[in-house]
Amino acid sequence: QVQLVESGGGLVQTGDSLRLSCAASGHTLTSYALGWFRQAPGKEREFVAAITIRRGVGRPYYADSVKGRFTISSDNVKNTVYLQMASLKPEDTAVYRCAVDNFGTAQGMALRPSAVDVWGQGTQVTVSS
Repeated sequence: QVQLVESGGGLVQTGDSLRLSCAASGHTLTSYALGWFRQAPGKEREFVAAITIRRGVGRPYYADSVKGRFTISSDNVKNTVYLQMASLKPEDTAVYRCAVDNFGTAQGMALRPSAVDVWGQGTQVTVSS
């Protein structure tokens, strides 16, 4: 059973940067998508970014709201995906959850969150104004 453990959340100020990590364990897949969703209080869950892993090569896909500010990357040796967030805004405040879609793609994860196979517990990101 795949397990996802997030880390790196915290309280920052507007314009700051933060890096989230998601360590995946318990899987041996070579073709999958790892990504991030977020949910702010009173709002629906929102796709943030994901990366498709095929034969060790990652292809990212981003929500328009974070494109140019956030960067997703993966370390396939460590089975870890990172979300580097820059120029943070108060509207980025949310609980960020890591997700994996076995055999899926990053764009597929964005279009069909129901395809996610495993969710992480989440990490809180708070951006003060």
